[in-house]
Amino acid sequence: MAERGRPRAFDRAEALQKAMLLFWEKGFQGASMSELTSAMGINAPSLYACFGSKEALYREALALYEAGDGAELAAAIAAAPTAREAIEIYLMRSAVLFSRPDKPAGCMVVLSVIHATGTSDEAGRALRDARGEMQGVMEARLRSDIASGELPAGCDPPAIAAFYATVQQGMSIRARDGATRAELEAVARGAMAAWAGLTGPQA
Repeated sequence: MAERGRPRAFDRAEALQKAMLLFWEKGFQGASMSELTSAMGINAPSLYACFGSKEALYREALALYEAGDGAELAAAIAAAPTAREAIEIYLMRSAVLFSRPDKPAGCMVVLSVIHATGTSDEAGRALRDARGEMQGVMEARLRSDIASGELPAGCDPPAIAAFYATVQQGMSIRARDGATRAELEAVARGAMAAWAGLTGPQA
């Protein structure tokens, strides 16, 4: 006879993955507790016992997303031979990631600026930091190419990184509105056409 009152065992990593997908699709406020527990295959007491709160679960889900897609993009930027190639890969790879048929459209971190209603000030700061992290990665890569002579000393890494981060964030919104991979790649190519004007004729 089964032991009464014993909580049903579940796979925490799998439950977190399912919560991430739901938050990615609906945002913090849009994902109700009943939807979360249904998607995760657990009851509300188990969710609170394991994750602490809905907001704590959301922040852990964001960290999981960043460890996946975010880490992939950061690694691609670091590994590219030049800063120009790094940013082109960043945009073109984003077009692929944002339009996968088996995942919610767009970037979870970018969409959090729209979906974060109801989170605490602390969570809001964490989200802003997350959105700025990739811009910082690009800026560091640009500075590296200036130091090596690949780019002219007169370049403005913060401005260039901000431009391409804004393009990528716009691509995320376009993906959520139904833009295809081909349409997003066209945006990426258009943005790369601005490279010479942003970096100067010597680039």
